[in-house]
Amino acid sequence: MSRQQRDALDALLRSAPRNETRPTVEEQRNGFTAAVARPAPEGVVSRWTVLGGRPALELEPAGVRGRGRLLYLHGGGYVIGSPDTHAGLVGELARRAGLRAISVDYRLAPEHPFPAAVDDGLAAYRELLAAGTDARDLVVAGDSAGGGLSIATLLAARAAGLPQPAAVVVFSPWADLTLAGTSIRSKEDADPIFTESDIRAYADLYLGAGDRAHPLASPVFADLTGLPPLLVQVGANEVLLDDAVRLAGRAGADDVEVTLEVGPGLPHVFQHHYGRLDEADAALDRAARFLNARLSGDDNGRRPSRPGASTVADDLTAPAERAGRTDRTRR
Repeated sequence: MSRQQRDALDALLRSAPRNETRPTVEEQRNGFTAAVARPAPEGVVSRWTVLGGRPALELEPAGVRGRGRLLYLHGGGYVIGSPDTHAGLVGELARRAGLRAISVDYRLAPEHPFPAAVDDGLAAYRELLAAGTDARDLVVAGDSAGGGLSIATLLAARAAGLPQPAAVVVFSPWADLTLAGTSIRSKEDADPIFTESDIRAYADLYLGAGDRAHPLASPVFADLTGLPPLLVQVGANEVLLDDAVRLAGRAGADDVEVTLEVGPGLPHVFQHHYGRLDEADAALDRAARFLNARLSGDDNGRRPSRPGASTVADDLTAPAERAGRTDRTRR
C-alpha cells in the first residue's frame, strides 16, 4: 500500500479551512456536499424512489444477478449528508459486491432529533421485508453515524421481532455518543478531519439533553446478541477509533461473529477515497467479499437457516434473552 498516497490524503484533509466560529447547520451541509460528494460509478444506474416513507436512492450495477440487496445508511453525524453525498461510495460497494443497493434519506437533526433516524432506518428495513425480500438475501452497511445507525436499526428490528439480515458492514462507526472512548482525545492530533468539539457538537444536535448512553444512540452499550456477522473497518488516525474497537469487542462478547480491521495511518471513512487510495480499494473489496460470503446459498439459491438469525428484545436497556441461535428524479 502507498505511504505516499496516505501522506498526500492527510495533507489534503488538513488543508481544509477551519472557521473561527462554528458554521451554521446549512453551511455544514453545503460544505460537506462540496467536499465529499462523488457521483455513482460508471455502469451503476441510480434512481430515486421511496422506502419506509422516506426518499431513497436506488443504485443498480450493470449485470447484477440474484436476489441480494444492500440497505445503506449514510454518515454525517446525524446532521449532514444524504444519499447524494454517498452515491459514489455506496455505488462502488454495490458494484464490487454485485448487489442492488438502496440508500435511505433518513431525517436529520436538529430538525428531527433522536430517535427519528432510528425510526426511519427501521421503517426502511421493515418495508424491504414486507415487500418480499428474504432477510437472508439482505445485507446492511453504513459509515460513521450511519454505521452506528446500522447497528441501532438492527437492534430495533430485533426488538420488533423481525429477522436479522445476512450480514452488516460498518466503516468508522460512531457508536458512543457519550464520547467515552480514549481515542476521542488521544487521536485528536492524528485525526486530520475531526476534533472532540466537532463530535460533541453533532451529539448535542442529535440528542440534546437526552440519554447519550441509550443503546439505540450508543450501540457500544447495547446487548448485541443475535445480530448477524459484522465487519468493522476503521482508520488508526481518527478520533472514533475506540468506537470501532469497542463495538467489535461488545459484539464478540455477545457471541456475534465479528471481524475488526484497523488501517494504519488512515483517516475517518477512508473508503470514500477509492480510486485514489490503494487501501480504500482493498477495503471495499474485502467488504464486498464479506457480504457475498454471507449471501452464498445452496443449489436452489436459498440461504440455509442460521442459528440466532432472529431474536426479540423486550427491553433494549437491559440484556436481551438469547433466542436460539423511476428513472432518476429529484425530491
